[in-house]
Amino acid sequence: MMNSMLDSLSKTEFISICVQDPRLIKDDLWHTHVDYEICLHTNSMCFRKKSSCVRRRYSEFVWLRHSLEQNALIIELPKLPPWNPFFSARNMEQVSQRMKGLQEFLEIVLQVPLLLSDSRLHLFLQSDLSITRIERCALGKTRYTVAEAIQRSSCGYISRLEYKTSCDSDCESSSSSGLGLSVDTSLPPPL
Repeated sequence: MMNSMLDSLSKTEFISICVQDPRLIKDDLWHTHVDYEICLHTNSMCFRKKSSCVRRRYSEFVWLRHSLEQNALIIELPKLPPWNPFFSARNMEQVSQRMKGLQEFLEIVLQVPLLLSDSRLHLFLQSDLSITRIERCALGKTRYTVAEAIQRSSCGYISRLEYKTSCDSDCESSSSSGLGLSVDTSLPPPL
C-alpha cells in the first residue's frame, strides 16, 4: 500500500516556478530598470531542461503575455501586475509586489496545457535569448533550433554562434550591492 502511494507520488508531474532576486540595472546615466531571476524546476515531459534559471524584466513579461494571447485567442490569460508610471526600481515594496505578481502570472500560465505548447514560452523561461532572438528562433529564422537554444543557452554556445553574425550581446555584468538588489556596474553612476 505504502509503496504504491510513493510510486504514484513520484510519477506525478510538477512544474515549480519562482521569480526572485531582483537586480537593478543601469540603462544609462538617467534610467534604470529591474530584472528578475526566473527559476524553473520540473519533471514534466513538456520541458527540455528539468532545471533552469534566466533573468527577465517587466517589459519582457508584457511581450510574453501579448505573444501568448495572440497564439491562444480562446483562452483568458491572467493579468500581469499593472504598469505603474510611478514605479521606482529602488522602492523594495513596489519591486516585491511586482515580483509576486509576475510569479503568480507564470504559475497560472504553466497550468494551461495549450500554452505549454508555445515555443516562445519555453524560450522565455529556459534560454538567455533576447525577445528579438526568441521571435526569430520560434519562426525558424536562426542557425539553431528551439531545443538547441534551450539546451545550450546557459553555457554561452548560442551567444558564440550569434557573435559570428552580430555584435549585439545579451549578456550583462553584475555585482552585488547591500540593498538586496544586485546592481549592474558597467556604466558610471548617475551624478
